[in-house]
Amino acid sequence: MNSSYISNVSSVLTNRDTASSIMAKNIIILTLGLTINYINCALIHTFRKHQVFYLNPRYILFIHLVVNDMIQLTTTVSLFLISYIFYKINASLCCLIIVFAVFTTLNTPINLTVMAVECYIAVCFPLRHAELCTVKRTYILIVCIWVLSAVSIMPDIFLILATEPARLFFSTIFCERDNLFRHPVSIQKRDVSYIIYLTLVWLTLFFAYFRILFAAHAANSADRNVKKARNTILLHGFQLLLCMLTYIYNMFRNSIVLWFPNHYVHILFVWYIIIQVLPRFVSPIVYGLRDKTFKQHLRKYLLCGMRINNKSLLSVKLIMLSRFKSNK
Repeated sequence: MNSSYISNVSSVLTNRDTASSIMAKNIIILTLGLTINYINCALIHTFRKHQVFYLNPRYILFIHLVVNDMIQLTTTVSLFLISYIFYKINASLCCLIIVFAVFTTLNTPINLTVMAVECYIAVCFPLRHAELCTVKRTYILIVCIWVLSAVSIMPDIFLILATEPARLFFSTIFCERDNLFRHPVSIQKRDVSYIIYLTLVWLTLFFAYFRILFAAHAANSADRNVKKARNTILLHGFQLLLCMLTYIYNMFRNSIVLWFPNHYVHILFVWYIIIQVLPRFVSPIVYGLRDKTFKQHLRKYLLCGMRINNKSLLSVKLIMLSRFKSNK
């Protein structure tokens, strides 16, 4: 999980990271986080301004994925910076942050799977798509996504309340999941739930995507729209593959230590970018830049922002020029 990465980086940070390396890593993570969230804000603004989007189940699922990515990225970047600046924080605050991190990290693969099923229905059952994929059912599915994620983390919260002393929540700890939910049952449940999620998500994904590919090939393999659909499927599969690496992180973490003991921190930093940052960068590409309808409106708002900045800069220059002339 993302917080586990931060724990391992920071636990050996003082011994293996130089000051310049620490500064570079924090700047890289903060820059990537702000850039991706800026693009995501533009996507959300575009969605809100046009009725054609929030009446379409596909765009509703997409924008839910974008909002979820924003929360997840903000949480993980905050944990990353906190681990360097404060190292230890209040356990209650840590619990709140980790709950959001776990929720949003688990939501992403499930959301992508639901989008795959929606795409499968649109391609294989086009006449029934409007009947099966309604706006109401889409919002019900979004609620179900959050419920499934809650099933994974809520038992850990109940377990810590039942087994840990009350003073734990007033103490300061290094904020990672295994430091907070340290009961053996929680650790075993986490590994089992990851395996279950991994199996169900990939089975659904393979079924939906292969049926889409076969249906598209049977229809017309040379059609431009079919090729675009195939590329979209590949992007979704790539994004889901990156997200699913989160589930197997804890299983391979010890192997990384054994294989690369001298470069442990740097490998975990690259791993963090691959499984936590890069998938959130793929989301705007799939619909924000490749979808014609979304791209048309998104470009207008982005260019509008650039024009406003240019006008502001020009006005400042004119004011300075006028003051200079008046002083003369």
